[in-house]
Amino acid sequence: MKIALTSIFVDDPIKAHAFYTEVLGFQSKEYIPDAQLAVVVSPEDPDGTALMLEPRGDSFAKLYQESVYESGLPVIVFSAENIEKVRQDLEKRGVKFRDDLAKPEWGLLNLFEDTCGNLIMLRNENQK
Repeated sequence: MKIALTSIFVDDPIKAHAFYTEVLGFQSKEYIPDAQLAVVVSPEDPDGTALMLEPRGDSFAKLYQESVYESGLPVIVFSAENIEKVRQDLEKRGVKFRDDLAKPEWGLLNLFEDTCGNLIMLRNENQK
């Protein structure tokens, strides 16, 4: 059994789709703006796990998303073979990393904001 699809709540799926594809470099798997449907995949594994950018609305999801964000916790972790290079590339594209939240003793490093209400963690692909 494999994970085929997972989702994260975003404040605006259209804005999130633009950030995840244009800034982070993911590819659209399914994108229907009128239906608020945005699903992206990694270009390194287009048939792998997909990520749905789920509209949070004003439901329980808004409180959940805001609570996780205010706690300084990532909602998802992405990996890269060379995180230093990826981080530099993302910073050049305007991604804001949250060094104020870095807690090496807990492993919370390379946190960045997705501009849609979430913190994302970038970790070394070979890290266990």
